[in-house]
Amino acid sequence: MNKRRRGLVTAWQRLRRRRGLCLLAAIACVLFFGFLLFSKNAEGNNSQNVGGLKGEEHHERRDAPVIQKEVDYQQLKRPVYEKPPLDPQALGEFGRAVRLNLQGEEKKLEEESISKHQINIYLSDKISLHRRLEERWNPKCKTVKYDYYKLPKTSVVIAFYNEAWSTLLRTVHSVLETAPDILLEEILLVDDYSDKDFEYLGSYDTGMEVWGGENLEFSFRIWQCGGTLEVHPCSHVGHVFPKQAPYSRSKALANSVRAAEVWMDEYKELYYHRNPHARLEPYGDVTERRQLRKNLQCNTFKWFLENVYPELHVPEDNLGHFGMLKNKGMANYCFDYNPPNENDVTGQKIILYPCHGMGQNQFFEYTSYNEIRYNTRQPEGCAAIDQGSDQLTMFLCRENGKSVPENQKFIFREDGTLLHQQTQKCVQAERTTSMGNPVPVLRPCSNSDLQKWFFQERS
Repeated sequence: MNKRRRGLVTAWQRLRRRRGLCLLAAIACVLFFGFLLFSKNAEGNNSQNVGGLKGEEHHERRDAPVIQKEVDYQQLKRPVYEKPPLDPQALGEFGRAVRLNLQGEEKKLEEESISKHQINIYLSDKISLHRRLEERWNPKCKTVKYDYYKLPKTSVVIAFYNEAWSTLLRTVHSVLETAPDILLEEILLVDDYSDKDFEYLGSYDTGMEVWGGENLEFSFRIWQCGGTLEVHPCSHVGHVFPKQAPYSRSKALANSVRAAEVWMDEYKELYYHRNPHARLEPYGDVTERRQLRKNLQCNTFKWFLENVYPELHVPEDNLGHFGMLKNKGMANYCFDYNPPNENDVTGQKIILYPCHGMGQNQFFEYTSYNEIRYNTRQPEGCAAIDQGSDQLTMFLCRENGKSVPENQKFIFREDGTLLHQQTQKCVQAERTTSMGNPVPVLRPCSNSDLQKWFFQERS
């Protein structure tokens, strides 16, 4: 083929390709504009109907991610494994009380289990390890959602001492069946005679024995050494507290003294003032625990009070103004207050009782704010005069920063009299009462020794 013919063929091929492209473009344009025209026409002819369809389509598109997100969330909160199918008739299901009518050998085995563990382990062994309990949390907890990817992994430490297997294993299963799998790092079962798995913060104080005081030591150490303790209202842990412990609690005082000696600095004196017998308690060697605190560069107890528990009233314990509040005219009788419920210190009358020198219910403090405080526990109580009465009743003390109520103000004068500022009457010891014990009451001020009072720290 000559050059001229090859050129014509090439030109024709290019022209044909251009025409083909133009044709395709034209067809596409027709289809596109036709689609627009059709859509517009359809919208015009049936705008109301199409509008509804568009609304439904938009709604479906919007809800699809929400539904998927909810599915993903439910998967994230799934526990390690689910509980077996519910048997409503099973023993103890939903915490229902169970009483076994046993005789002979079975009754003997039941009594032996109660004697050994102080709870009915014979019955416990018959209750499913996966039993369900009624939900007792706040209903609002069901609506709370968490960002599981941002929450830390958690190790659950279960300490036990001579524990029955059924109660211990039921605890383990409850963790595996309720804790989100994505958050549960491990479960550590620790015998109370071995170290806890908190190596960085020093593990368990092995000088503490069996029971008592370790909760205080844990708290002080965690806070003062840079950690935090969190209170979560939507996280519940049940605790069965028997009427009598299946083990000795004789070391509880020594354990508390160890905690005070290592972590409380000069504030340990406040503890000893209220527990004079604790000064005499052997508590072992705490050299390693003090060195641990030094190595970790932990904060002082003053820092703890100011930064962790600033709302706590720190006792003044000024010399001559704390301890047993004794009467001069009624020898060896002291202010005494023993509320029937340790969680509610208010509402009862203060009495006079033979002084025992053990602190606790006979420990009172006179403050620079003219209060007579009963502060061996929280919340603190203050002596007050109820309207229309002449006897001393325990009220809640003021909160930090607030003024002292007028009916709680007493002036401790140099002659030993306690003048109630509001009534201008003096506190007097009286024997004859309907309560059976002598009581402090308000009477017109006189020079009687029954109106003279003084503090004594120890017997």
